[in-house]
Amino acid sequence: MVHWQAPPELTDMPVPEPGPGEVLIKVAGAGVCHSDLHVMEWPEGTLPYALPFTLGHETAGWVHSFGPGARGAGLNEGDAVLVYGPWGCGLCPPCSRGAENYCRHAAEIGAAGGGLGRDGGMSEYMLVPSPRLLVPLGDLDPHTAAPLTDAALTPYHAIKRSLHRLVPGTTAVVIGAGGLGQAAVQLLKALSPAEVVAVDLDTAKLDLAAESGADHCVLAGDDAADRVRRLSGGLGAALVLDCVGADVTMATAAAAASVESDITVVGLAGGTLPVRFGAVPWEASVSMPYWGTRPELAEVIALAAAGKLHLPVKTYPLKEAGQVYGMLQEGKVPGRAVLLPQP
Repeated sequence: MVHWQAPPELTDMPVPEPGPGEVLIKVAGAGVCHSDLHVMEWPEGTLPYALPFTLGHETAGWVHSFGPGARGAGLNEGDAVLVYGPWGCGLCPPCSRGAENYCRHAAEIGAAGGGLGRDGGMSEYMLVPSPRLLVPLGDLDPHTAAPLTDAALTPYHAIKRSLHRLVPGTTAVVIGAGGLGQAAVQLLKALSPAEVVAVDLDTAKLDLAAESGADHCVLAGDDAADRVRRLSGGLGAALVLDCVGADVTMATAAAAASVESDITVVGLAGGTLPVRFGAVPWEASVSMPYWGTRPELAEVIALAAAGKLHLPVKTYPLKEAGQVYGMLQEGKVPGRAVLLPQP
């Protein structure tokens, strides 16, 4: 990422040397995420990031070497790991419990993590500032596991907050059946007894949602909320997870929700939802959670290892990053795309 509001550039960089407390990762794969497009589109000053930096906030690979003092965290050279995406101070109360996504010093740090203000995983090697940010991957393939760090962790964190609402006989709705939505459908089926409804404009993505376990698929449109209500026996959904976050999808979410429900927005499309008398059901909660915690990433890995979470991933060589971002912009990536930097 060299200039604001411009495409990223492929550049030769020296292999970094890990300093005190740092770990160098040999990258196996880096996920291509729609939030990267937002970073590219936003004007200078929208984010507190200094340019240039390497993109790639979904990263999997192997421990390559340790800086002084970094060894001894239960990791060895060659271990397969995921890089936990949000990098906080590591010391404040949220960070100390593994919730670096809510670090109290985030504004002072000036970067959200590797690939978001700091050098990320779209490179042969990635420097990680602390071994605490690495989560063992076990026997999962690091070439395709990178999206677990965001595309799976983000909906997992959002869904986990609402599991108390998803009792037998309830309905959960996922709006947007792209990468996050596919993971959300699988997670809802793995974690709850709720009937799952997927909503999207793209019939191909709805077909993938059905393969992922969605009980019902609804084509987005003016009648989508009414169809959800009919499918839920007139009650509405106990959880609506909006993976888009546009005005129209948030309006659909509010119209599809039940009394005593959660309307949870994880998409970054910049929409708004008025919260006033009559705009949302009685005792409905509207929230915008961000990413997830380190312990939750370990739980996501455990679900994937147990075969309960399998993201549809297609891999591409790093040199095709520009083309892949173009495909993502045009909505032509049905699941998740991963760049492979190693020859």
